[in-house]
Amino acid sequence: MARVTVEDCILNVPNRFELVLLSAKRAREISAGSPLTVIRDNDKNPVIALREISENSIDITALRENLIKNFQRHVFVENHESELDDDVQESLSAISEWDEEVSAISINEGNDEDYTNSEEEASDDEDESETDDDADDE
Repeated sequence: MARVTVEDCILNVPNRFELVLLSAKRAREISAGSPLTVIRDNDKNPVIALREISENSIDITALRENLIKNFQRHVFVENHESELDDDVQESLSAISEWDEEVSAISINEGNDEDYTNSEEEASDDEDESETDDDADDE
C-alpha cells in the first residue's frame, strides 16, 4: 500500500480546503460505483481518491464543476426567445405593446388643456352636489 500525503496532492490542487472537498466528492463517487482509475491495493475510498488526484488520473476540473453543481441551490438556465413556447412569446409581445401604449398615454397627458378643463368640470360638479344637499336638508 502506497502512502499518500497532502504534499503529493498539493501539486495538482494547491488549496488544501479544496483538496479535501474534491477528494471527499471523488470518494463518494467511488462508493456510488464510479470506475477506478488506479489499482485498489486494498485501500479505502478516500485513499483511492487522494491517489487519483496525486497521480492526476482523473479530470480535476470536471470534478470541481460537479462539486459546484452539487452545492448550488438554484440553477440558472439561459432561455433564448426562440426556445420559448408560442404562448409565452405572445404574452411577451402583448406586454411590450402594452408598455408602448402606456408610454404613449403618458406622453399625451402632457397636454395641460384637456387635463385642466376636466379638473374644473369635476370641481363644478362637486359644488352643485353640495348645494343640492343643502336644499334637501331644509
